[in-house]
Amino acid sequence: MKEYKKIHFEISERKILLRIFDVISVLLSLYLVGVVFEFNYFNISETNFYWTIVLGIYLNFIGSVFEMYNLQVASNQFQVIKSIILTSSITVLIYLLTPIFTPKLPDNRIQILIFYIAIFIALFIWRLIYVRFFASNRFSKKVILICDKEQLKELIHALESADPHYRVLGFLNSDSADTKTNDDIKIKNIDINSLEEFVKKNSISEVVVASQKTDGITVNLYNQLIQLLENGYIISEYTQVYENITQRIPVQYVSRDFYRYFPFSRNNQNHFYLIMVRLFEIVFSLTGLLIGVIILPIIIIGNLFGNRGKLFYSQERVGKNGKIFKIIKYRTMVKNAEVEGAVFATINDSRVTPFGKIMRKSRMDEIPQFINILKGDMAVIGPRPERPIFVNEIAEVMPFYETRHVIKPGLTGWAQVNYSYGETIDDSLIKLQYDLYYIKHRSIFLDVNIIFKTMSTVLLYRGQ
Repeated sequence: MKEYKKIHFEISERKILLRIFDVISVLLSLYLVGVVFEFNYFNISETNFYWTIVLGIYLNFIGSVFEMYNLQVASNQFQVIKSIILTSSITVLIYLLTPIFTPKLPDNRIQILIFYIAIFIALFIWRLIYVRFFASNRFSKKVILICDKEQLKELIHALESADPHYRVLGFLNSDSADTKTNDDIKIKNIDINSLEEFVKKNSISEVVVASQKTDGITVNLYNQLIQLLENGYIISEYTQVYENITQRIPVQYVSRDFYRYFPFSRNNQNHFYLIMVRLFEIVFSLTGLLIGVIILPIIIIGNLFGNRGKLFYSQERVGKNGKIFKIIKYRTMVKNAEVEGAVFATINDSRVTPFGKIMRKSRMDEIPQFINILKGDMAVIGPRPERPIFVNEIAEVMPFYETRHVIKPGLTGWAQVNYSYGETIDDSLIKLQYDLYYIKHRSIFLDVNIIFKTMSTVLLYRGQ
C-alpha cells in the first residue's frame, strides 16, 4: 500500500492561512452579531459590499504592523494576544474615522463597542485555534540533514529558530573521516544504509544536503537520494533552504561560490524603480522634517535638561561605493563618549543619557538624517551606514562585508528591523546576511514589508 506523508504547511502557506482566516473570522463574527443582536452598523448589501474589502485591507495592513503574521508571534499564545488587542483597537479606530470608505457612525454608540468586541473575539478565537491546532507538532515540517557533524548544532539552531514549525529529526554524517561519537548531540545519527527506511518511517518531508565536502556525497548516498527524489521526496540544498526560511544569505557557507549570487536584484539598476524610490524618499523626508520641526521644542527642552550639551552631532560614515559622508543625528550620548577610542554601541549602553534612551527607543534621534536622504547620501531603506573604522575592522575578518556598499545606506533596512543592535563581529555577520538578502531581493514588496516592520518598531517603542 502506498505511504502518504503527513500534512505540513510551508512558511508562505501559513502566512496566507493567517491572513485569509483573520478576515473570514471577523466577517463571520460581524454577520452573526448582526443576526442575533440586530447590529445595523455593518450591514452588507450589493451597494456597500466594498465595506468588507476596506475592513479586510485595514485588518491585514495593521496586523502586519503589529506582527500578527510573524510566525514566532503567531505561535505564541501570550505574544499573539498583545498583537490582537493592538490590531483590533487600531483597526476599529481607523475604520470609524474614515467614513468616506466605511459606514457612517451609528447614532447608538453602543454599536461601536459591539463592533470592537465582535472583531476582537473573532481574532482571539481563530488565533487560539491556530496556536492549539495548526501550530502544533502534527503540522510541523520534518526534515533530516546531510552534513558534517561539526556543523550540526549551528545548522539546526539556524533553521528551527527561524521557523518554529521546522523540526530536524535526524542527520547523516557526510564527513567520512569523522567516526567519533558525540553524546552532546541529541539528534538521531542515521546510518547511510537505513536512510530510506528512516525517511518513510518518520514521515520526513524534506532531505536537506548541507555538506561542504563533495567527497562526503558517495555513490551509495547519491543513489539513495535519487531514489528518494523519484519517490516524491524533496531534496534541497542547504543555502537555499536557509535563505528561504531565515530570509538571510548564509555567507559563511557559500565560501568561494558566493559569486553565484550575482547579479543582485535587477531593481538595483532599474531606472523606473529607482526614480519611484527617489520620489518617495523626497516626499517621506520632507514629511519627516516637518514632523521634526513640530516636535523640535520638546527635543530642545529634553536635550537641555537631559543631555546638557550640543543638540546635534555629525560623524563620518561609509556610503555607496565606499564614499565617505557625514551623518547628522541628535546627540544621545554623554560628552566625550569615546575618549578611549571608537567602540560598538551596545544594548543599555551606559554612555547613553536618560533622554537619549527615549530618543533612541522612539527613533526620534534619527530625524536629522532626513537631511542626508535629501542630499542623496542615504536612502530611506538600505544597510545601516557604518563608521569607516568599523568597516575596515570587520572587512578584515569577514568576507564580502563591503558588498553591502553597492547601494546607498538607509535610515531603516532589512537588517535593522529583523535583528537587534550589533554589538560584536558575530552580530555584524548576521546583519550582513540580512543586508545581502535585501540587495539580492530588492523590490517594492520587500520595501513595503520593511516599512511595516519599522512602523511596528516605532509604535511598540522598540528602537535601540
